[in-house]
Amino acid sequence: MDLKPGSRWKSAVCEGEFVVVRPAKGPVSLECGGHPVIAHAAERAGDLVLSDAHAGGSAAGKRYADPETGLEVLCSKAGKGSLSLDGRPIGATEAKKLPSSD
Repeated sequence: MDLKPGSRWKSAVCEGEFVVVRPAKGPVSLECGGHPVIAHAAERAGDLVLSDAHAGGSAAGKRYADPETGLEVLCSKAGKGSLSLDGRPIGATEAKKLPSSD
C-alpha cells in the first residue's frame, strides 16, 4: 500500500473514502472497518463485512492522524467503519484554535 500525499482510498466494507494528507514515515497498513482500504478506482469485494470492533464510523471533513507514524488522512465521504493503522485505532484530530481578534 503506497500512501502518497493526494492518493485516494476507500473502505472495502462501507462507503468511507479518504485522501492522504501526510504520508507515514514507513510502510503501514491503513484500515477501515477492520479491513485494509482499497484504491479509489478498485471494486469492493462483496464477501467482506464490517467488523463490530471497528464500527465507530468516520466523519466527512475530519482529519485522522497517527502521531507515531505521522500519517494524516482526510475523510472525504463518511462511512460506518472506523480507521485503524496496523490494527491500532486512530482518531480524528481536533481543530486548531485561532487567535483572538480583539
